[in-house]
Amino acid sequence: MFYPQAMDEVQIIIPEQYALPVTCALAEQGVFQQVDASYLTAETASTDEELWRDRAAACAALERRTLALMQALDVEEGEPVGAECTTLIDIDGVRSRVERLEAEVQGIIGELTDAQKRLEQLQGYVRELDPLVGLDVDIGGLRNPRYVFSIIGVMPADNVERLQTSLQRVPFTLLTLRRDSRQAIVWLFGMQRDADILERAAKSAYLNPLSLPDAYRGTPSEAIEAIQQQIGQTEQEITEQRAEITELHEIEKEQLQELLWHVRASRLLTDAVAHFGRLRYTYVVLGWMPRGRISVLRRELDQISDEILIEVNPLQRGTTRSDVPVALSNPGFLRPFQQLVTVYGRPRYEEFDPTLLIALTFPLLFGAMFGDVGHGLVLALLGGLVASRKIRALRSMANLGVVLAISGVMAMVFGVLYGSVFGLEDVIPALWLHPLTSILQILITTIIAGVVLLSIAFILGIVNAWVARDWGGLLFGHTGFAGAFLYWSLLGLAAELLLRQRVVPLGLLIAVAALTGIAVMFSDVLERLVAGQRPLVEGGVANYTIQAVFVMAEVLISLLSNSLSYVRVGAFAVAHGGLSAVVFILADIASPAHGIVYWVVVIAGSLFVIGFEGLIVAIQTLRLEYYEFFGKFFAGGGADYRPFQLPTDAGA
Repeated sequence: MFYPQAMDEVQIIIPEQYALPVTCALAEQGVFQQVDASYLTAETASTDEELWRDRAAACAALERRTLALMQALDVEEGEPVGAECTTLIDIDGVRSRVERLEAEVQGIIGELTDAQKRLEQLQGYVRELDPLVGLDVDIGGLRNPRYVFSIIGVMPADNVERLQTSLQRVPFTLLTLRRDSRQAIVWLFGMQRDADILERAAKSAYLNPLSLPDAYRGTPSEAIEAIQQQIGQTEQEITEQRAEITELHEIEKEQLQELLWHVRASRLLTDAVAHFGRLRYTYVVLGWMPRGRISVLRRELDQISDEILIEVNPLQRGTTRSDVPVALSNPGFLRPFQQLVTVYGRPRYEEFDPTLLIALTFPLLFGAMFGDVGHGLVLALLGGLVASRKIRALRSMANLGVVLAISGVMAMVFGVLYGSVFGLEDVIPALWLHPLTSILQILITTIIAGVVLLSIAFILGIVNAWVARDWGGLLFGHTGFAGAFLYWSLLGLAAELLLRQRVVPLGLLIAVAALTGIAVMFSDVLERLVAGQRPLVEGGVANYTIQAVFVMAEVLISLLSNSLSYVRVGAFAVAHGGLSAVVFILADIASPAHGIVYWVVVIAGSLFVIGFEGLIVAIQTLRLEYYEFFGKFFAGGGADYRPFQLPTDAGA
């Protein structure tokens, strides 16, 4: 749990008749990360490789088509359905089945789509005619006149005069049938020979003409009545078609889900075999596997055939290879916090996995900054709801919900320590202090807590250098012994000067600070010396000395800023109490009698504090974790561990 699992490189030689059973065994293990070995394929075996690639491509196409069908019928993927691993799907049979179902679904979906478009069109006709209701005008008589051109429609009221002005050079008549402050219903007449001019002028004045099919005649009210009848018929068609889709959904749901998982399993298996190396009569499988699981794999492969050969290349910690996958081994309850770590970076093979530390420190820092029983309770309930996966749209954020719930509980704990309930500090007694009345004490406490966390980070940096066999970094690195003792000696000098407390003799502190400072300043040279690298100095002694001075200044500033950054924990605790108090002040101003308005302001203000300030506190907590804490021992950059497995059981 503290370090990634030890990984070994594995090579498996398989007689061709056992390719699929071995692939299934690797998938069922669920811990083997395959490496593409197709480059090892001999020219004489390339045809067989292409056959597996074609199968994989066919299965992938069937998977996409099956998913499209499920989306059309609103069928969820559901839980993985177990299948016989060593049996691939009959591609032609499945394709025929999918094509039949596609034709049936597309027919119903096509009819439904056409009906919905027709309904939208009919509703659009009603919207066009609605402003004309009450006019005694025969719509049919307006169509295709021989000598007279006319347009009846709706336009902005302010554009009526502009339209009249633009048509002064041609004979026309513009009747305003109805007008209000926003729009006008007008009827424009002119000669058929001037139709183009009239149309352009009407368009520039934003006159939306009535555009109805020839089938609608009579007055606007009569036309609307006829259209409403068609709308009712179309809505009935849509209802019937949706009922057909629902019925098809119920009939095909389980079969589609089962088909999807079988097709997906075949796609994964065929794609895996396609990436094997193919020799004349054997396959070559390359990949990575946790060291502790190799013996289990050996036993399973021995049961398949004693002709299968396994070669293991043990990997030692301290390796410089960047392609080694990093397998984290955190228990399930730590997975949400593991996700916070991997957002920053995946631990390298020789690095300490900070998941457990962030699981302890993130809620602690968040709770200290956001301490309030009521506000923390709201966050805990909200986080629990998200983590429960009951809200479909938020299921992908379930891990975030766990972090939010735990952080909310810790905020409640600090709320008890601060004596704060929804910003009220007279409901329960403070078991420790009130941040607003003990500002200096809480700021000093948070600085001390920051020093403790940074010291832990330095110790972890030393341990990482030991595990990686980086002896130069261990002794002289900024996060090794030299950097750690420089930090601790400077803390001792600060305590001597500021607090007048002497724990270690002053002369010893000065000597340690001087020696470790020199070591950190010239750490590059000393690390190259320990590693036996030459030359010790690149670019000249003078340039390196100037650079070393700036490096030392940067280190000192970094140590100071890292320590003082934890002041923000206390500052946000004070700000949280102050902002909560402001909410009640505003509520008193809005309603001195504490009526309904008072409680509306209190509730709205509390929601703002929980939402906005909670987000800011979470960001600041992550900043302290990532930049101040992680920076001393954690670089990340490890390769993702993506083991080959089939989604054929609930745990997959």
